[in-house]
Amino acid sequence: MRSVTELRPALLLAILLLLLPALLPAASGGEPASADTASAPPRLLDRIVAIVEDDVVTWRELLQRMDRIERQLREKGIAVPALPSLRRQVLERLILERLQLQLAQRLGIRIDDLTLDRQMERLARANQMSLQQFRDMIVADGIDYAAFREEVRRELALQALHKRMVDQSVQVSDREVDDLIASQSQSLFKDTEFHIRHILVAVPEQATPEQVRKARKKAERLLKALKDGADFAELAARESDGRYALQGGDMGWRPLGRLPRIFVRPLALLKVGQISDIIRSPAGFHIIKLEGKRGGQQAWVEQTHARHILIKTSALTSDADARATLESLRARIEGGDDFARLARAYSDDTGSAIEGGDLGWANPGTFVPEFEAELKKLQPGEISAPFKSQYGWHIVQLLERRKVDNTVDLLRSRARQLLYERKREEQLREWLRRLRDEAHVEYLMPGLAPDEND
Repeated sequence: MRSVTELRPALLLAILLLLLPALLPAASGGEPASADTASAPPRLLDRIVAIVEDDVVTWRELLQRMDRIERQLREKGIAVPALPSLRRQVLERLILERLQLQLAQRLGIRIDDLTLDRQMERLARANQMSLQQFRDMIVADGIDYAAFREEVRRELALQALHKRMVDQSVQVSDREVDDLIASQSQSLFKDTEFHIRHILVAVPEQATPEQVRKARKKAERLLKALKDGADFAELAARESDGRYALQGGDMGWRPLGRLPRIFVRPLALLKVGQISDIIRSPAGFHIIKLEGKRGGQQAWVEQTHARHILIKTSALTSDADARATLESLRARIEGGDDFARLARAYSDDTGSAIEGGDLGWANPGTFVPEFEAELKKLQPGEISAPFKSQYGWHIVQLLERRKVDNTVDLLRSRARQLLYERKREEQLREWLRRLRDEAHVEYLMPGLAPDEND
């Protein structure tokens, strides 16, 4: 243990201030202490239980946190650990919290009062209460509201720290997403039937490398033709070596259990109408097309196909100017002028302007709320009045709507989120372990260090 003179000045001051009440004789009303009082032993109001780099953990803090955790465990019906074990675990949590907050401070992470106020309002809404009702509930539970706010501030600081130190390094690849979906496909699609077409470029059982090369080259040629728009059924009837070639490669409706295992992975990832990449098996090279899917749980969404013209405001273009420009353009379009030509000439959305303002097919939630709200009002072919969003002023024309099976996209989104959370938890745990291992921590009370017995 370091001597007092070796401690950093700021930490030394904190310790002296903490110990000062214990070093002063008890007195009342400014009167001198009596002989009996003067001879009484010093009275410790609080004490340091651990030194954590430039900070300390006190006995009072430890007891308060233990009390809160005990109440939480009892509310959930979980047995409370034995007191020595609970004390050590809670202290370790406080130590780790201190280390993170010190790092956050060094990195300049600050949670201002406005951010904290907004978080308190969100917490109140999440509990379906007003802020005052939320505050009253906390106080009724015996919790100091000011202390609770500061704890929320600390939590926000820790979240910001984790985002900077861990979250940004978490990467989930498309391959990992595909692998997870494929590994769960039997349960995900247990009540689903697939209608598929199939092309096989056969390879002899004892094929030479040259025969394999020629077969793959043929399969690649067929796949390119399909991607260029060739009819799958016609190509299958003419080129496939499979048993369903003369049916246009049509294998009919089948559950996953009645399909070759090598088809399971690509089928789990295909949308209706899509064609797989080349699939290799001992029999040769396969290409499949998902013609339809039925049964199971499917997620249908209504997509919109729209185009727009955006005018951004600036020091030279006011809201009134932008709106007037769009009203003029809308009148010209309704008078017969070409929307795409005007979008290319006037729109400030450079990404879509080159396409005549075309935004392609979009799922619900793709656009900002103001844009979505205007689209919902329109019938195909109609053009909105000028409206404002965070990007500027728009007019939008709805071209068409369609309903599509969004099951695969939904599965991919859920799988990606699951993998992200799993990886993030692993990396956060490892980062916290390193932070703790590299820190200087001193325990000032017996029985509190992790390696000490009860």
